[in-house]
Parts: sequence; structure tokens; C-alpha cells
Amino acid sequence: MTLSSPASRVNTLENRVSELRRWLDEDALPLWIKTGLAADGRGFHERIGQDGIPIFSDDRRSRVQPRQTYCFAAAGHSGWTGPWQSAVEQGVAWFDKTYRLESGLYGNLASADGQLIDPTFDLYNQAFALFACAELSIAVPEKKAEMRAKALSILDALKREYKHPVAGFEEANPPRQPLGSNPHMHLFETMQAWEKVDPTGPWMELSDEIAALAMNHFIDADSGVLREFFDHDWQPMPGDAGKVVEPGHQFEWAWLLVRYGSSRHSPEAIQKAKRLFEIAETHGVCPDRKIVIMGLKDDFTVRDSLARLWPQTEWLKASLQLALNSTGDERQRYLASSSKALDALHPFLQTPIKGLWYDKWTKDGGMIDEPAPASTFYHIVCAIHEAGDVLKRIDKS
Repeated sequence: MTLSSPASRVNTLENRVSELRRWLDEDALPLWIKTGLAADGRGFHERIGQDGIPIFSDDRRSRVQPRQTYCFAAAGHSGWTGPWQSAVEQGVAWFDKTYRLESGLYGNLASADGQLIDPTFDLYNQAFALFACAELSIAVPEKKAEMRAKALSILDALKREYKHPVAGFEEANPPRQPLGSNPHMHLFETMQAWEKVDPTGPWMELSDEIAALAMNHFIDADSGVLREFFDHDWQPMPGDAGKVVEPGHQFEWAWLLVRYGSSRHSPEAIQKAKRLFEIAETHGVCPDRKIVIMGLKDDFTVRDSLARLWPQTEWLKASLQLALNSTGDERQRYLASSSKALDALHPFLQTPIKGLWYDKWTKDGGMIDEPAPASTFYHIVCAIHEAGDVLKRIDKS
């Protein structure tokens, strides 16, 4: 077996992902449960300083609470033996008590002392409420019926209050522009999660609808690029807003579409995923830093050279999922890209206190020394677990 053989490449990736898993289980999860979980019972802190002290004064975004709940539920499901149950219970209780509205949906922002200061609807927040319910159904089987009922209630409220007349959902009631592809991406992820938990539920229908919306409207028919912002007819917004492209989201949609294409036996979905990946890898990776940047225009020129941690995790997830669904030289190319994604992620985790991370890397100034945002943990946990699971399924021959 040569060093460049398929088996050797997969083994090397497995070893590197195992190192990340040890960092997650031994450093990150213990730190974020001890320091990131509020001692007063008020959910999860938004940020932890690089000195290991949480930023107590931060207002708390709705989305952070179910994302952190997901992280600890996923940890428990995957065998982590820390006190994940207490974190999950606190996260769910405070999220529902603080953010849930009479409609059954969730508001946007609360103060650190638990006062809802912005009840505004955001589709993104509802997607993560649903996502946490799916993971809890797996991690705590006795709560499956409760979580399913809760998720169905959220979905019914979404359809009742915010359903778009063509496909997908509005951003407000009454409707306003722009509409976004990003919250639909997380709904797509959530529906895929619920399909596994509850195959007879209504999740598959919405998953199909969002996939069609992405392939027919979000993704440009000529270039294959996925845009971020749209008018009410699901056409690109006029002006600069309609030209915004995020490489991290190209990777993330590629990951979701190849999983969807595999489950539905859809060559179209897989081909569109491959094109999204090609765009992000070719145009969205800084040639000097070898990391994914934040923004392009739809002509593939750079719009924002800042790099953040989370797009590196999406590069890893997409490359491995595409490798799983490819063969021969094409598989090897995606595996080689996975190695580059791991290289890109590594420097963001080199913090003075193990278990934290740097969030931003500027083009000329290096890493920004600022508190680690809790919202990034979801990306990290998902990527590490996904990478480990996918590598076990890749044929080494």
C-alpha cells in the first residue's frame, strides 16, 4: 500500500478527524458546559473571552440557544459522557420560557436577565428550534413524542403565518423584501434531520419543496452559482444585494444537496452540488491563506476577503459527502480537498485556552483576538461528527 493509495488517504483523514474529536470531547465540550452554560439557569452565554471568562453582559440571540442545545444533545448521542443532559434541559427550558410567543414561534433577542427585548420573527430562528427538536428526539428517545409534537406545532405556525404563495416562506407578515436563501438552507437541513427521525411525517414534502426552490431559483441556471437575496417572485434582488455570493454557503448547500440527491436518486441535485462546490473551491478560497473567505460577487470576484471559522467546516462536510458519493479519481480529488479543509480549520483552533476558537482572520492582519462566539460551536460539532461518520462509510479499496 503506497502513501498515495485510497486506503492511506482515508486512514490519514480518519486520524486527523480523530484528533479533532479528542479536542471536542476533552477540551471544547467540558469548557463550554462549565463556562458557556449560564450558572443562573438562563440558557447559554453568547461568547467566552480568550481568557476563559464568559461575556456576561451580552444580549442573547434566540438562535444560539437551540444551536447550543443541539451541540450537547449531539454529544450525548455520540457517546460523550459529560453532563450533557443538564445542559440540554436548561437550554430547552430557558429558550421556551424566554423566547416563545403566543403564536408558538420564537422571538429574536433577549437580555442577559431573560427579558425578551426583540420579539421580531426571523425564519432562521424557527429553523434552529426545529433542528434542536430533531436532535433531542434521537439523544433522549423518551422525549421523541414530545419533540415531534412541538416540531409539528412550529411547522404548522410557520405555514399558517408565513407561507410564501409560490414556495418556501416569507421573512415577515405582512411580506417584505428581500427574501433569503440562507434560512431556507437551515430549514432544508432540519427537514433532512426529521426525515431520519420520523420517516412518516410531513418533513419530506417540505424538503422536496426547498430543494426545488434552490435548484430552480436560488441557483443561477447559467453559472451554477447560488445567490443570497431575492425579491418576492424569487428573482435575484436588483442592485448589489442580488449579486451577493457566500462561498461558505456554496459549500453548505453542496453538502445538503448531495445528501438529498443521494436519498432521492436525483442526478440533477448531485450535479448542482458539484458545481456549487467547484465555484466555492475555485473562487472562494484565498490563494495566500488557503482558507475560505466570506464573500464573492456573482461574477466570482472578491467582495469580502475576511475569513471566518464556519466556512472551513462546511468545506470539510461538503468535500467528504461528495467523496462518499463519487468513485475513482473523482473521489480522490474530493478526499484531497477534505485534507485542505482540515488544514484551513486548524489555525482557528490554536487558542491559548484549548476548547475555544478564533472566529475571524483578516487578509492582512491575522486572527482577530476577540471572544469566541457560541454560535460557531454548531458548525464545529456538526462537521466533526459528520466527518467521522462519513469516513467510516467510504470504501478504502
